[in-house]
Formats: sequence, C-alpha cells, structure tokens
Amino acid sequence: MIGWLLALPRLFKRLIVLSVDVCLCVLTVWLAFYLRLGEWVSLAGGPWIAAVASMLISIPLFVSFGLYREVFRHVGWSALASTAQACLIYAICFGTIFTAWSIPDVPRTIGLAQPVLLFVAVSAARLLAKYWLGGAYRHGLGRKQRRNVLIFGAGAAGRQLATALANSDQFRAVGYIDDDTSMHGSMLDGIRVWGRNRVEWVVSDFNVTDVFLAIPSASKRRRNEVVDFLQPFSVSIRTVPGLMDLAHGRVQVTDLRPLAIEDLLGRDPVSPHPLLLGRNITGKTVLVTGAGGSIGSELCRQAVQLEPVRLVLVDASEYALYSIHRELNALDGAQSAEIVPLIASVQNRELMRQVFEAWRPNTIYHAAAYKHVPLVEQNVCEGVLNNVSGTMICASAAEAAGVSDFVLISTDKAVRPTNVMGASKRLAEICLQALAERSSTRFSMVRFGNVLGSSGSVVPLFREQIASGGPITLTHQDITRYFMTIPEASQLVIQAGAMATGGEVFVLDMGNPVRILDLARRMVELSGMTVKDAENPDGDIEITFVGLRPGEKLYEELLIGDNPQPTMHPLIMKANEAFLPWHVLKGEVEAIEAFARAGNAEQVRTRLTSVVSGFTPDARMVDATYNRQRARA
Repeated sequence: MIGWLLALPRLFKRLIVLSVDVCLCVLTVWLAFYLRLGEWVSLAGGPWIAAVASMLISIPLFVSFGLYREVFRHVGWSALASTAQACLIYAICFGTIFTAWSIPDVPRTIGLAQPVLLFVAVSAARLLAKYWLGGAYRHGLGRKQRRNVLIFGAGAAGRQLATALANSDQFRAVGYIDDDTSMHGSMLDGIRVWGRNRVEWVVSDFNVTDVFLAIPSASKRRRNEVVDFLQPFSVSIRTVPGLMDLAHGRVQVTDLRPLAIEDLLGRDPVSPHPLLLGRNITGKTVLVTGAGGSIGSELCRQAVQLEPVRLVLVDASEYALYSIHRELNALDGAQSAEIVPLIASVQNRELMRQVFEAWRPNTIYHAAAYKHVPLVEQNVCEGVLNNVSGTMICASAAEAAGVSDFVLISTDKAVRPTNVMGASKRLAEICLQALAERSSTRFSMVRFGNVLGSSGSVVPLFREQIASGGPITLTHQDITRYFMTIPEASQLVIQAGAMATGGEVFVLDMGNPVRILDLARRMVELSGMTVKDAENPDGDIEITFVGLRPGEKLYEELLIGDNPQPTMHPLIMKANEAFLPWHVLKGEVEAIEAFARAGNAEQVRTRLTSVVSGFTPDARMVDATYNRQRARA
C-alpha cells in the first residue's frame, strides 16, 4: 500500500491530500455542532452552509501557504508552522462570518470551535502521514541496512545533522559525543548525549561504523586532537560543511564528506593584510602563466575576487586552460573582470613578446614550470628550457612591455638542490635577482614547499592507493616534507609580491615539517582502516618502501643563508641569498640553454653545477633519451 502511494504522480498525491482536507472541513463542522448541541445533526441547512464555507475559505488558503507542496514523509516544524499560520487566518475569516455576523441556524460558538478543531485535525493528519509514509517506509520498504553513526558535537551543527539523518535510509544516529559535561545523559530529539568516556562502549554496543564531526569552527589542532582520540576505535570519520552552509541551514546528508588530510595538516588561516592583498591586482591587468596548474589556477581564483580590470590566463595545456577559464566565469567576482584565455608556451619567445605587448599587464605571476622531480630528472633538457629559458623569455618580455611587478613562483627544492628541477628553479631565481638590479620592473620570488593536493603530490597518490586496497608506496621511512594548503600558499604569494621593491626572495613560513610515514598512517586511519604491519598483520593497508628516487632528498630546506628578515606579514620572511651579477651570469645561461636545445643533458647538468651554488646532482644520469642514445651507441 505504501509503495503504491509513493509511486503515484505528484499531482495525484496532492489531489488525495486536498480531498482529505475537504473531508476534514466537513467532519470538523459536524463535530463542532455535536459539541455545541450535544447531538449529531444532519448536514443540511445551517450545518451544510458552514461546511461549504469552511471548504471555500480553507482550501485556497492552504494552497497559497504551500501546504500541498510538502513531501509528507519529511514534514517538520516549518510545515506545521505554515499550517498554524494558514489556520489562524482561516479562523479570523470563518469566525467573522459565523460569530461576528452570525448566520441563521448556525450557533455563534461554531465560528470559534470549528477552526480549532480543523487545525488539530489537519496537523494530526500530516503528522500521521509523516509517521506512516516516513518511518514505516524507511524501516519496511527495501529493508536496507542502515549504518549506525555517532555525531561528535551536540551544538547547532550536530542538531542540524541529526535532523538530516532522521530522513536518511543510509545512516542512523545513535548518539552525540560532546565535551560539555552538563549535557551528558540528556536527550536531544530522542538522541542521547554521551561523554568521551562512553565512546568505546557505544561503538561496541551499537556497532558504530562512522563518526560525523559536527565541529565546523574547530581549529586544525582541535580536529587533530579529536581524530587522535577516535583512532583506536577503527571508525570512518566524516565532517560537515563549513560555517556559511550552517548559517543558511543547509546541512544535508549528501554534504557529508570524508575527513581529508587537508583538514588536519597546515595551519588555521591567518587573516590577510587587506592593503597587500589588493595592491598589485585591484583595478589592474593581471597575467598568470601556468594558469591551469595547481598554484596558477588558485592564483586566478583569488585574483578574480580582488576586482582586476583584466585577468589574462596563459597555459600550454588546452584542457587545463579550458577548465580554469570555465570555472572563473562561473565565480561571482568574474563579472567585473575581462578574462582572457591564451594557449601559449612560455618557451615561445616571439609569442610571449606579442602577448605582453598586446595586453600590457601590470602584474605577472609566473607559475609555469615543470616541478615533478623524477620526471625532470628523466627529461633534463626540456625541464631546464621550461624552467629557466621560459622564465627569462617572460622576464625579458615583461621588461619590454613595461610590466610593474613580476613574481616568480619558486620552490624549497631550489635550496641546496640535489636534482635538476631544484637547480633549474634556483637558476631562475638567480637570473631574476640579477635582472632586478638594472630593471624598472620589480622582479621578486616567492619560495615555499609542497602544497596539499597539487598534481603529482603524495596526498592524491596515497588516496588512490588506499582506495584500491594498497599498498601505499613510500620512498623512505624517514623522509619529511613541508606542507601548505593551495589557497593559503596562493594568498601569501599575492601578499609577498605586493611588498617587493625588486630582487627579493620571499620565503613562506611553512610551519613544521611532516614525516611522510606519519602522513600515510593518518590517511589510512581517516579511511576507517588500519595499517598492516608486523604489529598488526591483520590490518587493511600495507605500507612498502621503494627507496629514494634519483635527485630526491630526505628533507627539504627553505633558506640557503641565515638570518632571514621579517616583513610586515608574520608568515612571510625575506631571505638573504647571494647571486651573480648579470654580466657574469648572462653567458652561463646562454651556454646552458644552447646545450639544452642541442639535447646534451650531461653538459646541462655539468654547467648547472658551476653556476648554482650547492647543486650536488645524483651520481646517476637518468635522463631517458640520453641513456637510450648511449645504449644504442
């Protein structure tokens, strides 16, 4: 029966509910006469006039208040409030006719009693439908096995989530966990609040499989502490949306997402300096190279919100450019800025000259680079041409076009590099430092470590490996890296560039380095699984070590020299880095570029060691084409 009703077209369902309300109008008039006269009367004359009036007044009101648009198995307090409002207006109209004016054969008290009876009857009918079509349907139809969950946090977010879960056929909330001792043992909408000391018992007794974190305003430190507490219980952890969604009451079961490692790593955001954030962007033409990459695309997202006159996107990848252009056009701030997508390689000297001359950007963020260490080791010449020659081509074109600010996105791998990628980025830094001494364009560099979720980083790789059942592959058990979220890094890049006077190497405060083995373990635990090792041979995901790759270091550094200088932003420092003057450097760069264009990877590496201080390449030459040529010789 329930399945048949639910399968009916929506129009038929509304007609059924409307018919029920018509019947309730007649029934409540008849009952009101019985309560007034003490006997049942026939529905003729005065009683029939009252019944017809009730239908003619109530049904249009109910339609206008949207009472027939409700999904009755999900009826809540808002629907009952609308019912009360409609019935209040109905009572005024019905009472005016039958009590204030009076109609023959209709006692005046009918005008007061019947509206009350109608409100009770209509409300009861909707609550009965909620129970019958909602509760009975969820528990009877399909017999789906719902997963028992705990909600961590009994505040507003937790209560909104519990309301959403009440209508879910996937999850069933069996309790709240909250640190507020005054709430322990109390009931919120039929769900008990427990303290942390009862979690182990609740998880075991109720067979809890998931914990939903309803603490959207919690700091990263607080989230880490909660995850550490929940780790021994082998439950999957999910989190609710941010505060803005909660403010609008938009918490739904579909909004829940697995707690990502990005939610735990990094720092809590530091409020940006408003003057620095807009200085090089607001009201100006901004150009971003590598606009479709991880950092470049986020720079574009943040820049377009700062109201530039024009945002020029440059990328060699057609798909990456299409994706970011489409995304930016959908953002709220995009309507005030002209967004120009240009397919172009930074190695194309003449095209870059034409682009810069045509669009005359005020600010350039140069994010185009090859950054994957093993790939650049296997493609030495192309890596150097893109990272060094591409930077110099853009820098020269920027000077010729009168660009005010040119900001290079650099990397911590440029510090005492052990790989060609890091050496090429350090050489690009040195070149811009030298150019800054004689140029009206303010060249500056911003150096930082790994960003969470960027293409080629370990986090997406580990996520894929966990999803496929493992194993997770690590290069070394002691390897560490700095991590920062992409939005934070991009915001700091914009602010650092705004402080430049020319030639500065800005270094972002990356916080504390993270041991990659600990990162992998935490990601496994967040998935509700356990690591398979000697101590836990029955675990789910194994971690294996494959050895350091060519050019890879156990740890990264951010500074070459000592005593970095503070700036007006607490997370941005200014490094003291030595460099060669341009008249000495120019010949070396030209020689390296010539060897790279000739495909001589060995000479490129050799010349890099002479010009990049501290570059100690791996003893093995792993350039794929170079080794293939030697093998065929």
